[in-house]
Amino acid sequence: MAVNVNRSVSDQFYRYKMPRLIAKVEGKGNGIKTVIVNMVDVAKALNRPPTYPTKFFGCELGAQTQFDSKNDRYIVNGSHEANKLQDMLDGFIRKFVLCNECENPETDLHVNPKKQTIGISCKACGYRGMLDTRHKLCTFILKNPPENGDGGSAKKEKKNKKGKDKENGSVPNSESSTHNEFDAPEALDGEDDDDDWCEETTEEAQRRRMGEISEHAKNLTLSDDLGKTLEERVNLFYNFVKKKKEEGIIDSADKDLRSEAERLDVIAMGPLILSELLFDENIRDQIKKYKRHFLRFCHGNKKAQKYLLGGFECLVKIHRDQLLPRVPHVLKQLYDADLLEEEVILAWAEKVSKKYVPKELAKEIHAKADPFIKWLKEAEEESEEEEDDEKDVEVVYDSSARELTVETVKPIKTREEEDIDIDAI
Repeated sequence: MAVNVNRSVSDQFYRYKMPRLIAKVEGKGNGIKTVIVNMVDVAKALNRPPTYPTKFFGCELGAQTQFDSKNDRYIVNGSHEANKLQDMLDGFIRKFVLCNECENPETDLHVNPKKQTIGISCKACGYRGMLDTRHKLCTFILKNPPENGDGGSAKKEKKNKKGKDKENGSVPNSESSTHNEFDAPEALDGEDDDDDWCEETTEEAQRRRMGEISEHAKNLTLSDDLGKTLEERVNLFYNFVKKKKEEGIIDSADKDLRSEAERLDVIAMGPLILSELLFDENIRDQIKKYKRHFLRFCHGNKKAQKYLLGGFECLVKIHRDQLLPRVPHVLKQLYDADLLEEEVILAWAEKVSKKYVPKELAKEIHAKADPFIKWLKEAEEESEEEEDDEKDVEVVYDSSARELTVETVKPIKTREEEDIDIDAI
């Protein structure tokens, strides 16, 4: 059954269709894997190599992938439902297939390995732009460019052609050469201008060039860092935060910390590192000081909030005498600062874990936190009761009155609920 490439479009006459993804689970135990049976057909409809969406699934699921192009077998380790993969494919299509302007899938990717950039061009509206290379899949694309005449491969073909022409003693005609490369500059006039060979030597020009070089270096290291293990990326982020603290600019570096965590794909673990470097026995004062830093990681991110609780447990282990008696107060302050949600705290309280600290200490921390947990549960019950009471309140409008009046409405009894007079029967 065919579905719309852009599934947010519900028009049944939408011209861009693709086959619905078919997944088959094979193997058992540690060897279980999901084979995407029709990945070649799906990729053909998207005008992308079948390795791209398969690798995208691996990046999103944190699973290894296998490609067997000869037998058209594209595999993701683990057991995954077809519907889940189909929804995930929508994410791939939004990021790497649809045009940013017209949202049509008639696009081509153009990889420039030298500049470490991926361009996208649309045949439908003529749009040309650059992809955000922060996603892990971009590292794979840069190493495995598509075979549709991208910048890198086109230049190689051009060099090979020039080499053959030199061997044959012929000179290529500049007018017949194509200018369809994505990053190719516009053709210049044939006249040479000596001024073009000059370079500004002013101090401002030198600073500008150094800035351009450092920015280019950042782009080059981006893909290398994403290819590293999680532990290595966490260590990179740790050193980044530590350097900001040592330089004395940590107070205003909240945006930079978030950007670096996004670049290294360690956002969820950010609060764990920040807790180690920014908190000590004076945590109650430091929560107020660094609230903005933690909010950039914890707001709406339950996984990051769990890591924050883990970081707090580690802190209690280091400053046991000072912080163990103050556990409920610190938790209350984190809750009031919107760094921890009620749901996350209650889930943490249900199970004692030895992930961050020894189990005996973890039990002590939970025991100290018990008064706060009870208060939190009671507050939740009270809010539920208030909601129930509000259901029985009705705002009544009286045309003769100047103000609205609030009345408590008694539930209306149905005939079945009315008292039955036995003597009347």
